[in-house]
Amino acid sequence: MTQQHKVYIKHIDIYRFSIPMEPFTIATGTMHYAQNVLIRIHTDAGFDGVGECSAFPMITGETQETCLAMARDFAQLWVGKDALDIPARLQQLHDFAAGNYTIKSAFDMALYDIAAKNERLPLYQFLNGKKREVETDITIGIADPSAMAQKAVAFKENGARILKIKLGKDARQDVERISEIRAAVGPDIKIRIDANQGWSFDDAVYALQRMGNANIEFCEQPMRTWNNDRLPELRRLSPVKIMADESVYTHHDARLQIMSQSCDYINIKLAKSGGLHEALKIQDLAAQNRIPCMMGGMLESRIAVSAQLHLVYACTNIQFYDMDTCMLGHLEDPCLGGVTYKGYFLDIADKHGIGADADPAFLKKCEHWRV
Repeated sequence: MTQQHKVYIKHIDIYRFSIPMEPFTIATGTMHYAQNVLIRIHTDAGFDGVGECSAFPMITGETQETCLAMARDFAQLWVGKDALDIPARLQQLHDFAAGNYTIKSAFDMALYDIAAKNERLPLYQFLNGKKREVETDITIGIADPSAMAQKAVAFKENGARILKIKLGKDARQDVERISEIRAAVGPDIKIRIDANQGWSFDDAVYALQRMGNANIEFCEQPMRTWNNDRLPELRRLSPVKIMADESVYTHHDARLQIMSQSCDYINIKLAKSGGLHEALKIQDLAAQNRIPCMMGGMLESRIAVSAQLHLVYACTNIQFYDMDTCMLGHLEDPCLGGVTYKGYFLDIADKHGIGADADPAFLKKCEHWRV
C-alpha cells in the first residue's frame, strides 16, 4: 500500500470579519451587522485554505465572541496535523467541544478548500458535482404588512421570481402580511415563508390554514424546536408544506425528523451543520428518503456563499436555494473572486478550491490572531 500524501498545517490566522449592514429583522431578533469570522489555514504545500462562518446568536446560540474564543482553541489542536484527513481533523474538534457548529463550519470549509486545491480542482468537481442553474430567492424581513408588500413589488420589478417572507411575530398579522404581499405581486411569483420558530402550535395551525389559498411553496420552522413532537400533527393539519430548519443541525436530527414524518423538506445551513462534511451526510440521508433540501445561510459574505454553491452543484437533492445572504443589506463586499450574481442567478468561475478569498484591504481593518 502506498503512503498517502499529507499536507501539514503550519499556522492558522483568525479574523474578526465584521460586515456592516442595514438592520435585518426576523421573529427572534434583529441583526445590525454580520457577526462573521474568517479562518485561513496555512500549509507546508505552498497554498492555504479559507473558511468563513456567520454567527447568528438568536438561532445557534453562538456569537462572534464565542466563535473567536473557540477558534483559538481549535487552531491549537490542528497545528502540525494533516489537513487532508478531514474526518480526523473534524473529530478532534468534536472531541474537544460539543456543539459550536458555526465556528466549526469555518474550519471545515478551509479544509475542503485545501483538499480541492491539493487536487487542483474546483470544489464542486472535487465533490464529484457538476454545474447547473441556481436561482436564489430574496428575503423580506419583518415589518408592517404594507411596507413588506411594497418591498415585494420592488423585488419583483427588479427581476426576482421567488420571495422568502419572514414571519413569526404575530400570527394574525402574519396572515395579513401574506394576503397583502400576494395581492401586490400577483399569482405567478413564488412565495415561501419562514416563521423562525415564532409561532405556538395553535398559532401555526391558524396561520397556515388561513394561508392555504395563497399558494405558499412551504413554511420553514413554524415552531420552537421543543415542539418537534407536534410537527407530525401540524403537518397533517397544514395545507402548506413544512420545511425543517432549526430542528435539523446534524444528520442525526435529520433522521429523527424524517422517521417521525415531521417535515416535507430540510433546510441545510453550514453554520448549523458544522460545515460541508456534515451537510453532505444530511443531504445523502434526505435523498435516500426522498426529502428534497434547501441550501440556506445566515449572513455570510460571498466567500461562504461560494462554498454553498459548490455544495449545491455536488448535491442534486438540494432543490431550493436561499442564497441571498450577501444581498441582504451588506454595506461592504469583503470578497475577491467567488460567486457572481446575474440578477438572482448564481455562477462561479472554475478556479481551484472554493475560488473565493478575502480582500486584503478589508482584512487590514479586521482584528487578527495567529496560532
